[in-house]
Amino acid sequence: MKQKIKLGKTQELIVVKKTDFGVYLNTPVGEENEKILLPKSQVPEGIELKDVLSVFVYKDSEDRPIATMLKPEIELGNVARLYVKEVTSIGAFLEWGLSKDLLLPFKEQLYEVKEGDAVLVTLYLDKSERLCASMKVYEHLRRDSPYNKDDEVSGCVYEISKNFGVFIAVDDKYSALLPKKEVFEKYHINQPVHARVAQVLEDGRLTLSVKKKIPEQMNEDAELILSHLKNAGGFLPFNDKSEPDAIKEHFHMSKNAFKRAIGNLLKKQLITIKSDGIYLR
Repeated sequence: MKQKIKLGKTQELIVVKKTDFGVYLNTPVGEENEKILLPKSQVPEGIELKDVLSVFVYKDSEDRPIATMLKPEIELGNVARLYVKEVTSIGAFLEWGLSKDLLLPFKEQLYEVKEGDAVLVTLYLDKSERLCASMKVYEHLRRDSPYNKDDEVSGCVYEISKNFGVFIAVDDKYSALLPKKEVFEKYHINQPVHARVAQVLEDGRLTLSVKKKIPEQMNEDAELILSHLKNAGGFLPFNDKSEPDAIKEHFHMSKNAFKRAIGNLLKKQLITIKSDGIYLR
């Protein structure tokens, strides 16, 4: 079976021809017309025919497949955070460790990037078989993280959904979601997030929470409510009958968390709960 050279991948190829301007490489059983050039400036000393080299394959400025001994910061189907070198009329160009910068087309941008931005992208082949970057990384984030329930993790926001919540790339490579019910503030793309693993789903994706475990979080929430009460002169027009959205907007917590906290304060005889709200004792 014929073995083809793979664009966008690091692979081992064999030296099949030597010239004054470099060496030609191919797979062990590749077609003659599929061999590609490794430029002379990158050919290691002492290379002979049939030697094996580990190279990355991409396309040069004339769209010809070419090999390099350089190691790019991203390969086909992987995800990495790259810097925007410049923005042009056809899209943004990213630095990725090779002499030819990587194009991030406008249609593959989730927001308008600018020079100096660090953007999370995946590498793909467009319809013309050219390597390009895309900020649509959801399907390419890994689902084999080493994290377990209640582990503390860090990541960055890469997409925000009104229906599902905030999508986060943990360690810039693992798939995670901060569910809508856990979103108590306004997030923005590339915002760093520190959270706790609430659940590891069957497919390996992580569900996150910015809240601590219930006992610890309940004490923090109770302290927050007490602080609000003191600042408001000892009364707040909220109780266990209040609307969840009103509680979320005022206290940045869910209604269940609010009820646990005021129940804790009531048990400690620090507040009184009446039909019009809660009172500081």
